[in-house]
Amino acid sequence: MVIFLSSAIAVLLLMNIWQFVSRRTWNRNVQEISNKIMEIIEHQTAEKVLFQTDQQAVQQLLIQINRLLDYNQRVIADYARTKDSLKKMISNMSHDLKTPLTVILGYAEKLNQEESITEEERKQVILRLNNKVNSLVALLNQFFDLVKIESEDYEIPLSKISLNEICRQSVLEFYELLTSRGLRVELEIPERPLYILGNEHALQRILNNLISNSIRYGSDGGVFGLTLREEGESVAVDVWDRGKGITEVHQDRVFERLYTLDDARNPQFQGSGLGLSISKRLTEAMKGSIRLTSTPFEKTTFTCIFKQVPY
Repeated sequence: MVIFLSSAIAVLLLMNIWQFVSRRTWNRNVQEISNKIMEIIEHQTAEKVLFQTDQQAVQQLLIQINRLLDYNQRVIADYARTKDSLKKMISNMSHDLKTPLTVILGYAEKLNQEESITEEERKQVILRLNNKVNSLVALLNQFFDLVKIESEDYEIPLSKISLNEICRQSVLEFYELLTSRGLRVELEIPERPLYILGNEHALQRILNNLISNSIRYGSDGGVFGLTLREEGESVAVDVWDRGKGITEVHQDRVFERLYTLDDARNPQFQGSGLGLSISKRLTEAMKGSIRLTSTPFEKTTFTCIFKQVPY
């Protein structure tokens, strides 16, 4: 009996010692982990909490902590990119608003000089003033449209539609402008209807933006083209030209808000830097994608790809 009691006491004592040591080890591990996290936060580094331990609970804790640190670093990086993008957007927007407003102010001042201009000159100034105000309103409308499209609650109704007729109508709307620029028009639209799940108004706006962009920057190539084709289980629309194209340094950024090429600041082009961004958002809202390939003076192509639905 005495031996049994002695053994029991010894076991209890060992258990207490083990629990004490385990508790101290746990506390020490937690303290070291806490210190490391504090160091990472204070210095804003991309480090992870690396710690050797045989305790499974601590190992699982470290896994979740490092996942949280990864997420936090991505959020910080996204915030930095968004902040930089916002600065550039505001700068570009300021430029695009300042230029027409300055011109409008100049026209208004000229109209106030009643004795220095003839009636015919006055009519011309009023006409130019009206055109400039309309272009400014169109720019502001595009900007607000983009804000609306990018909002989280933005949705567009989708239905089964044929791309063939939409492509024909879009080119037809620009046909007079295309021919007036001396451009040869090349269309490849199959007779067999190709269907997608989309929105007709959104598709028309996408194609109008792409065609306008091609006319604006690709007219020096002498040809404009639109091709509707199947690509695997998808349908692709290529809007292309053989103009000066877009250099590689710009190709990854042309879909950014208010990002324009240098010569888009030339009044001759009237570029706002919003059309391609709107086209990208609308394409994605219809579960599609848009890409650019460009070899200057050979071929520049904007391609929209959508999932094909059965006839």
